[in-house]
Amino acid sequence: MSFDAKSFLASLTELPGVYRMLGAGGAVLYVGKAKNLKKRVASYFRDNLASPRIAHMVSQIEAIETTSTRTEAEALLLENNLIKSLSPRYNILFRDDKSYPYIVLTRDEFPRLGFFRGNPDRKADYFGPYPSSWAVRDSIHLLQKMFRLRTCEDTVFANRSRPCLLYQIKRCSGPCVGHIAADDYAADVQLASMFLLGRQQEVTKRLSDAMEAASQRLAFEQAAVYRDQIQSLRQVQEKQYVSSSKGEDIDIVVGLREAGQLCVNLAMVRGGRHLGDRPRFPVNAGESSAAEAVAAFIRQHYAAHPAPARLIASPLPEEEEGSDLGALLAEMAGRPVPVIEARSVLHRAWAEMALQNGRLAILARNQASAQQEQRLQALQQVLAFPESLQRIECFDISHTQGEAAVASCVVYHGNGMKKSDYRRFNIRDITPGDDYAAMRQAVTRRYDRVATGEGIAPDLILIDGGKGQVSAAYAALADLGLGELAMVGVAKGEERKPGLETLIFPDGREPLQLPPEHSALHLIQEIRDEAHRFAITGHRARRGKARKTSRLEDLPGIGPARRKALVARFGGLAGVLAATPDQLAEVPGISREQAEKIYAALH
Repeated sequence: MSFDAKSFLASLTELPGVYRMLGAGGAVLYVGKAKNLKKRVASYFRDNLASPRIAHMVSQIEAIETTSTRTEAEALLLENNLIKSLSPRYNILFRDDKSYPYIVLTRDEFPRLGFFRGNPDRKADYFGPYPSSWAVRDSIHLLQKMFRLRTCEDTVFANRSRPCLLYQIKRCSGPCVGHIAADDYAADVQLASMFLLGRQQEVTKRLSDAMEAASQRLAFEQAAVYRDQIQSLRQVQEKQYVSSSKGEDIDIVVGLREAGQLCVNLAMVRGGRHLGDRPRFPVNAGESSAAEAVAAFIRQHYAAHPAPARLIASPLPEEEEGSDLGALLAEMAGRPVPVIEARSVLHRAWAEMALQNGRLAILARNQASAQQEQRLQALQQVLAFPESLQRIECFDISHTQGEAAVASCVVYHGNGMKKSDYRRFNIRDITPGDDYAAMRQAVTRRYDRVATGEGIAPDLILIDGGKGQVSAAYAALADLGLGELAMVGVAKGEERKPGLETLIFPDGREPLQLPPEHSALHLIQEIRDEAHRFAITGHRARRGKARKTSRLEDLPGIGPARRKALVARFGGLAGVLAATPDQLAEVPGISREQAEKIYAALH
């Protein structure tokens, strides 16, 4: 039954909101937001649609659901959440799993300068966001050199008896041991804040005035410190071959479609300093234009991250796609956020840089894709596969002498690792240290659903291990009725040196050792190393959690208050273990009977 657009539109509200276009079986085709739901949805049912892609989507619509909101900004936030949770087929989706990093200045008596990633709060001052962690660390290094602020954690700061190496190399003023007064340190913090806000000229003037005043009162050592700060500041300004003396906060968003790729590159300028850029490649883009990608990126990115003072976009989103993005961003930010073209010489230089770096990112991505394709073909030839390999899954086991065993399963699909399909398995109910049993359990748990027809079967299974692990894994597959799945073990070479691995086959074939330079071996190593990384991080987390859980928490009849009293009296678990029942009974709140029970439970 075709969708009756006319009847639906007749009942549609003109309020702001979000619309969801549904296809066969209720599958979500597209999620969009609108300032006026009726006008926006009606635009999809005109005779002259913007692109064949949109026309094809409209032809599949069987139902439309809407949610009205109070404002367009609320609609944008809801749209962003729905796109990321539903992954509609026709939405241009930019995956942004990581938050952007910031520089943080705490509000202690002697504030700490540091790296921060997460959601900023009101307990400290945050500067950014920055496009990458190295941009933050580079800026922190510059600030240490110019203003000598501490970067150590509070626990280290509170327990120093003498200054650390950073003081010796003139990267810290030594507030931990009183080598600088609180007022002088606060002045350095203020100058650092001004620098981060782009007020470099004002910082230079203040330092120059302070140097002159110190010289007049014959404090030449202090004057030399100010002189060095001024020189460092000027060196930083000279290195900024593309910088603004206005202290601008601007994001530059450029979109380009070249060599079969659609890329949106985000460059960040904070305090007039160009901090680098981050290229992004959307999914579900189809034949979307660069302007459509830029509009989608702006809506999704600034729904989750703070907007700068201004935004330079190239190409500018079309009116219908953009839907007055400047006004929308202003509503969200509570201040004007103009979305403009690059017109001044400096702004055009920034946009051209972002465009050039986008081209380089496309070139690198295509080269990496071609290399991965060549590796897959080489592996297919080595293993004599009749068809091309698409999905490879690799297993590894990690434990510490049998403690907290964890198995990992990582997935290589297409031309790269597919992290959304990774799985970890906490191994249980086996003899500690039995790698064969652990591998068998992991494979059984991973492919149990595949055996019932629910999961996805891989083209190839890699096992990080030798003949024993491969035999255990193959036995698990055979028990599930999946013995036809291809499997290869990757046994480590002599002294575990990369390049000396041996491939083990479960069907009794002779082991195969590829040359160290073989591209198929490189692909196997890449997948195996990722499985090892994923397993060991899971194991360390599980082991750490187990070790942080004190045995005191398992004691019968001992709640938080008594545990706190025991730790305060004996200094921790080791002290409690060494205590006699008589000593335990001396703790307030612990009776003689409880002391006997505690001692018996711990020994």
